[in-house]
Amino acid sequence: MIRLVTGGTGFIGRHLLRELARRDGQTFVLVRPGSRERLEALIDVLGAVDRLVPVDGDITQVALGLSDADQARLRGADIFHLAAVYDLEASEQDNQRANVDGTRHVVELAQRTGARLHHMSSIAVAGARWKAKFTEDMFDEGQVLDHPYYRTKFEAEKIVRASGVRFRVYRPGLVVGSSETGEADRIDGPYYAFKLIQRLRQAIPAWVPLVGFEGGQVNIVPVDFVARAMDAIAHREGLDGHTFHLTDPNARSLGDVTNEFCRAAHAPQFTLRVDSRAAAMLPGEAKSMLEHWKVAQLLKRRLLEGVRIPAEAIRFASSRTGFPCERAQSALEGTGVACPPLHSYAWKIWDYWERHMDPEVPTERNLRKALQDRIVVVTGASSGIGRATAQLVARHGAKVVLVSRTREKLDALRDEIAAEGGAAFVYPADLSDLDACDAVIKKILVEHERVDILVNNAGRSIRRSIEAEYDRFHDFQRTMQLNYFGAVKLMLAVLPGMRSRRRGHIVNISSIGVQAFPPRFGAYVASKSALAALSRCIAPEVADDGVAITNIHMPLVRTPMIAPTGIYKNFPTSSPEEAAEMVASAILTRQPEISTRLGKVGESVNTVAPGLLQFVMTGAYHLFPETAPRDGQKPAAAPPPEEEISVEAATMAYLMRGIHF
Repeated sequence: MIRLVTGGTGFIGRHLLRELARRDGQTFVLVRPGSRERLEALIDVLGAVDRLVPVDGDITQVALGLSDADQARLRGADIFHLAAVYDLEASEQDNQRANVDGTRHVVELAQRTGARLHHMSSIAVAGARWKAKFTEDMFDEGQVLDHPYYRTKFEAEKIVRASGVRFRVYRPGLVVGSSETGEADRIDGPYYAFKLIQRLRQAIPAWVPLVGFEGGQVNIVPVDFVARAMDAIAHREGLDGHTFHLTDPNARSLGDVTNEFCRAAHAPQFTLRVDSRAAAMLPGEAKSMLEHWKVAQLLKRRLLEGVRIPAEAIRFASSRTGFPCERAQSALEGTGVACPPLHSYAWKIWDYWERHMDPEVPTERNLRKALQDRIVVVTGASSGIGRATAQLVARHGAKVVLVSRTREKLDALRDEIAAEGGAAFVYPADLSDLDACDAVIKKILVEHERVDILVNNAGRSIRRSIEAEYDRFHDFQRTMQLNYFGAVKLMLAVLPGMRSRRRGHIVNISSIGVQAFPPRFGAYVASKSALAALSRCIAPEVADDGVAITNIHMPLVRTPMIAPTGIYKNFPTSSPEEAAEMVASAILTRQPEISTRLGKVGESVNTVAPGLLQFVMTGAYHLFPETAPRDGQKPAAAPPPEEEISVEAATMAYLMRGIHF
């Protein structure tokens, strides 16, 4: 038996090749030159060099770009047509080129060679507004096809049906990862809800019941079932001219499916679910107002963007269409192929997504996607957090602009980055001098034309009780000058360009002290609080222009800034590399705030019981000694000696890791 497969390197295609490799005969796999190496690697893994044969071609070309000799070999073959766009966010042009034009070329080849065509369609041909069962015998029922994906999948199937060739059509449900391993390669269908589930898990205990929507029927099928079912049906006699729904005969509601993945994620579940048809009870005027009210639409868009859900996915998920699969089940009878129940593999799907596909996990792929060729300005780049951050972003493809006072240190860092294949540019400047701030950021914008990400890391810290500050007003001035005014100068300079390009990110390195208010850090915490407050105020103003502002409340980090305080050698601290990973997380998530759990506890206690927090901090003030230097004292040539602290102080230091006293 001779076969040809299009889309063999795709998600479903790879699993189908695994099945076809077990059968007698030879299978030719259409592949573009850029994907040939990946296909050959798959064939090698399958140990099917003699049964799976790559053949150069492209569905966008007439006769798929196959030579006359290749076409001759395919006479009377079975063609499995899987190559298509499976993406609700793809453009009209991409959908048309792959789904319609590509199918037309495949059909013409089948007509020329007398081949049987196995066409991978989709339940999307029913559209998102059909409100009843859509059977395997139904096709052109006057359904509303108001999205490029639905429309082009319908047009592709229509071309096959009208072609006159022997055909079999397969319509899978929403295809998710393997029921055996959870492996998948794209975000689609139920995956759109995973980020929301993850956020709920992080914010709410698992035992808290939630209120949600019941929604319509969501027909989920694992990719390995789809491939096995297509393979089994394709090799049975007497089934030409029919359509087969590769769906779950026990499909469940959106609410049930969501709760299944909530259980897999150990997240709170939607115990009380409201039927979406309850919206019909709203007065028509109220519904019209919500649909057209700009503020409501804006908030809806922002919410969906925050959890990475395309608007069209919501409408498709709320569809009330059912897809019975009696013919497919009959064709599969005796093959041992059946759709497994969702509860048996939901945990594998969730686990694989969270470890490999979550776009906010700081993996090599995610960081490269977020940082490739981005202009990233890092202040305070000569040491500590700034140095580690600069190395990290450069390692993942960013063009990093290094700003700090000391040129020699910046030059050395630039050379290190270049030696590793990265790109770095040195701009020495004293950011406590506002004129210098203006000059350096203007120079950067002229020479690089834009700033994509600004990391405001440069800062100074002063650990000194208020009693020691009575005659040192300048401590407050100089701390505010660098930590607040210098950062604000840079923000004001880069925001106009970011907003006009509708893309940008400002990351402000704040402190856990802003959440816990440790004693002896009044000047420092006040300056960081000012920057955090400003950021929170202006973030809503720039959000709709595609600009994010993130405050990172850093714990105590082992940097040169804390070196003069010998007592910190008794404290558990984070490394600069760990701090840089928090910056990477901020870049990926674009959340308003990144905090440690201890910082959130301090914030919560201050809100619920501010007296308790003050009581704890008063105890800390008396437990830890004063280390403020006297006026005119010069820095020691060697690091300060380790200061002895009491057992009680050591205990508190470890219990409240990261909070400075």
